[in-house]
Amino acid sequence: MPADEAALYARPVSVQRPLRAKLPFVFSSPHSGRTYPSSFVKGSNLDPVTLRRSEDCFVEEIFAGVVALGAPLIHAHFPRAYLDANREPYELDPAMFADPLPPHVNTRSLRVAGGLGTIARVVADATEIYREPLAYAEAERRIRLLYMPFHDALRSLLEDAHKQFGGALLIDCHSMPSVGGPGDDDIGADRPDIVLGDRYGTACASEITEEAERILKRLGYSTTRNNPYAGGFNTEHYGRPNRGLHALQIEINRGLYMDEVRLQRGPGLKRLRADMTSFAAEMGKLDIVSLTGATRGAAF
Repeated sequence: MPADEAALYARPVSVQRPLRAKLPFVFSSPHSGRTYPSSFVKGSNLDPVTLRRSEDCFVEEIFAGVVALGAPLIHAHFPRAYLDANREPYELDPAMFADPLPPHVNTRSLRVAGGLGTIARVVADATEIYREPLAYAEAERRIRLLYMPFHDALRSLLEDAHKQFGGALLIDCHSMPSVGGPGDDDIGADRPDIVLGDRYGTACASEITEEAERILKRLGYSTTRNNPYAGGFNTEHYGRPNRGLHALQIEINRGLYMDEVRLQRGPGLKRLRADMTSFAAEMGKLDIVSLTGATRGAAF
């Protein structure tokens, strides 16, 4: 295994923990990883910049201030184009593989149909990634050694918060292109500053989404709910309000803070980071436990 790939597999995820947990929140950035194994790049149809089109660039930097407030931040090092931690563990397109897939693999989800399964077939602009079919063993390796450690760490953080505070909120942090692209329902349309996704009210208490929207608007951001993004696998999977575990996805317009063509930080990143820290501090005033309506017990 090449040295760069070995380093990624040795440390697929970072967890930044506060000195003392003060907030019942866990912030997660599953798509901001930017360690691209050289073997992956060589086996791709695409140049390195195009491969990065699916990346939620710099999102872990935008939310870095939450750690000093008393909330942990977890983020993947592996890129979304290599493995997507915001999917079921086995959402795979059989057309991508040289050998048959096991029966437990979900080959028929809408995400697979769109080319964006756990191992993506395309990047965000619908361009095919791979030159040759993959062996299923390669998918299994990535899932076992990258996906599983990410979710093990995320689940542990949520369990710790739930145990300490009696309830917990996952804020799943993402970024989005400023204009809807190929395959999107809003193709060609300018997007709001921030989209909040709560799986149409099923992933968290309505008061949480309402308060998040109120705070963001007060900070000067235009917002929508659940359109064009209602929340992915993580929001749906970890959002269990009846058990005191809530999940809210936040999608930030990349035009606010970066050059979307060159994939470089822009002057707006500093302000956005300060505002997202303020957002987290204001959200921290919510009494999450009183919103759960759940009996005391395990989150999972």
